[in-house]
Amino acid sequence: MEAERNLDSARSGPKWLAEPAVAGLVESALLHGQTELSFYLLEAYVIMPNHVHAPFQPLVPLPRITKGIKGVSARQANVALGRSGKPFWQDESFDHWVRDLAQLERIRSYIEMNPVKAGLAKSPVEWRWSSAHT
Repeated sequence: MEAERNLDSARSGPKWLAEPAVAGLVESALLHGQTELSFYLLEAYVIMPNHVHAPFQPLVPLPRITKGIKGVSARQANVALGRSGKPFWQDESFDHWVRDLAQLERIRSYIEMNPVKAGLAKSPVEWRWSSAHT
């Protein structure tokens, strides 16, 4: 995907998610939405320095999910970064319906290989902020 190549090779723009404390806050928000709130079934995830992938099976309306993840993680991340009154996430998110299990497996593999292809890890399990690591 062209958009992904651009994100992975970005030389400018915010890379707040490269901060372990911030990545941990985002990971906690993702896991909380599944385990505590039962908003979705998380299929995989990866937190890259400047973007996140998280395919899930929604159990509540999608706007409620994205507002929850982005709202909680943005507030906490901005506190951790010493920022206030500034947006953390972009307004948009990119959603895609997964049609079958084979497509889900391709997406999961793509997501978990993202840090390897970006040169951030030698194998998916080495990237701390990924479902492959857990």
